[in-house]
Amino acid sequence: MTRVIHTGDTHLGYRQYHLPERRQDFLDAFRRVADDAVADEVDAVVHAGDLFHDRKPDLADLLGTIDVLRTLDDAAIPFLAVVGNHETTRDGQWLDLFESMGLVTRLDDSPTVVGDTAFYGLDFVPRAKRDDLDYQFESHDADHAALVSHGLFEPLVPDYGNVDWDAAEVLDAANVDFDAFLLGDEHTPERVEIDGCWVTYCGSTERASASEEDERGYNIVEFADGEAHISRRGIPTREFVFVTVDLGPGEGLDRVREQVAQHDLEDAVLIVSIDGEGDQIAPARVESFIAERGALTARVHDRREYAAESDDLEVSFADPDDAVEDRLREMELSEAARDIDETVRASKLADSNVADTVESRVSDLVDDGDLDALPGEATDGVSEQPADAATEEETPEQASDGQASMGEFQ
Repeated sequence: MTRVIHTGDTHLGYRQYHLPERRQDFLDAFRRVADDAVADEVDAVVHAGDLFHDRKPDLADLLGTIDVLRTLDDAAIPFLAVVGNHETTRDGQWLDLFESMGLVTRLDDSPTVVGDTAFYGLDFVPRAKRDDLDYQFESHDADHAALVSHGLFEPLVPDYGNVDWDAAEVLDAANVDFDAFLLGDEHTPERVEIDGCWVTYCGSTERASASEEDERGYNIVEFADGEAHISRRGIPTREFVFVTVDLGPGEGLDRVREQVAQHDLEDAVLIVSIDGEGDQIAPARVESFIAERGALTARVHDRREYAAESDDLEVSFADPDDAVEDRLREMELSEAARDIDETVRASKLADSNVADTVESRVSDLVDDGDLDALPGEATDGVSEQPADAATEEETPEQASDGQASMGEFQ
């Protein structure tokens, strides 16, 4: 039997909400996975991409990552990984650096055998290059085989408008019979069986957005008797407190404060959503009250709309983030366009870095020949450039503390 931890989307270096504490949280979650691996004496840790949140991680993030990887190395637990879309660069990858240090094995089309299982890797591939993939792998003599990749695959991921990588087609085209297809990119743990092969997302190890309410964790995959058996384990992370307040007529700030006061907010991230017919509320007044109760930070979303009319002016007020997301969904942007939008609006980027980052991202698309991924007007007049013309850019089920059998996910 071969027993491994399947993890991914650790997004190390993400300074969520502009807070250094959140950047440390992402590293702490990754460290918890490594500590669990050592305590459980697993045969390997398999990482399905997006180890880093950014293509240019800070020195502190690199040093923290190396320290965790050395914990695994000291315990003789191999770290097997592929490159995700957040961290991919045009030249050498960070995984190559760690591999040169003897801390990582970067998976590819040749088998890396651990115990009685052969592991293969497929890095994130831009949409424009996927038609060139033949999914041909070197043969192996192990009892089991697993493919590790990063991307949004049907039928596991909701259609965000950019889900066009079909897991069934990959498995059918592959010349190796896989017992498991271990995926990263989707932050919610998902799984489905396709022709005897378990296809699964492990989910993220920390909450990269307020929409990720469920507990974070990872998968444990056991290969035995010609099959893959998958269970799930949750890990402790900084508490996110989600409070929804439905205001009745005449209710306002006092009602919101009353609902918030029912929760222990010490060092927590608080997400407040306001609905109903009550009074209009300034989010800053709620956030001030929350800060007094010891929360790390808070985000208040008034989901209601207010209309004010005058003789010649009509103004509508709504939560700006929700309004932007609704509009983006209506526009059905390409994957590249959504990446660029995320780059412009991402909290981790300083305003002074946005222009250079977007320019680098577009240059990468040109160099990669992925012009079809750009909006139509963005490609007008774009000509081929030499490869050195630019640098690079970047864009559940409820988990439990114990393990669950695969039957519980049916």
